[in-house]
Amino acid sequence: MQDFIYASLPQRVRFGRGTLAGLGDELERIGSRRALLLTTPEQAGLAAAVRDAAGGRIAGHFAGAAMHTPVAVSAAALAELRRLDADALVSAGGGSTTGLGKALALRSGLPQVAVPTTYAGSEMTPILGETAEGRKTTQRDPRLLPGTVIYDVDLTLSLPPGLSAVSGMNAMAHAVEALYAADTNPVIDLMAEESVRALAAGLPAVIADPQDGAARWQALHGAWLAGICLGNVGMALHHKLCHVLGGSFDLPHAETHCVVLPYALACNAPAVPQAMQRLGRALDAADAAQALWQLGSRLGAPRGLAALGLPESALERAADIAAENPYRNPRPLDRPLLLALLRQAHAGDPPRPM
Repeated sequence: MQDFIYASLPQRVRFGRGTLAGLGDELERIGSRRALLLTTPEQAGLAAAVRDAAGGRIAGHFAGAAMHTPVAVSAAALAELRRLDADALVSAGGGSTTGLGKALALRSGLPQVAVPTTYAGSEMTPILGETAEGRKTTQRDPRLLPGTVIYDVDLTLSLPPGLSAVSGMNAMAHAVEALYAADTNPVIDLMAEESVRALAAGLPAVIADPQDGAARWQALHGAWLAGICLGNVGMALHHKLCHVLGGSFDLPHAETHCVVLPYALACNAPAVPQAMQRLGRALDAADAAQALWQLGSRLGAPRGLAALGLPESALERAADIAAENPYRNPRPLDRPLLLALLRQAHAGDPPRPM
């Protein structure tokens, strides 16, 4: 038994099918008439649907959101926001778009409405990771939390199976690390275990039939819970390594989380027996780290950092960067242990004890 503190975050969530239709009502509720719509360059179809749902409350569209939230992109979007005299932000898409919305909210003080179309989970957090000069820095601030999130299961039906797999495993990483966070609590423990269970059941069904609405609902529900976990407790080894690999080596965000997850868990397993017990229940497995690796393989996700394009020669530098700044983790970390973990993750074979 342990003492704990639990503080809920102020946020409004609409979850279901066809919920995008309520966007205009949500913008009216926050008093917005000139919102700036944010997407990536590839999301023209989504942008049109969002404009229709907003009922004439979109003043302009910035389609330059990019992975790892580059500071230069945020500066360009801020200039457009000011040119339009926008009064709110609508971020539609995955974690890249949500990140841009947060960066602009921090700089402008404007309210945000997030419309996620992947399983990233960042829409539920007051956390922002920004990239500049080859380094990714993370900050936590209440102003970063989107005030309204619209989860529409129908918007995930077109998410390609491969992206569904890595995005869902990325979400699962939030829940896994929440179970051994230094500031976890019984509420987050329950959410995290249910998140892992829902994603582990929903993702294979999504891959088998991407149009399966029930499976998509289950996966999005699990991702929502994972996002709550990420927003309420601190993260550890897994997220630190993924920020290093993404920010300094430009590896793709969700794929990197998917690859690193079983190895980070195997590394921490000896120090977190209660978390391993919960994960074992959720995954119906005796060895949760092995089960996560097997789930990734079953989903057809990339196996190993080498498959993502990271050269073996980069591992030494990645270990150096990860070891530079101490951070919370249930197992004490040093450079040799980090390098051993990275070597396993690079190869992509089943995780071994470290």
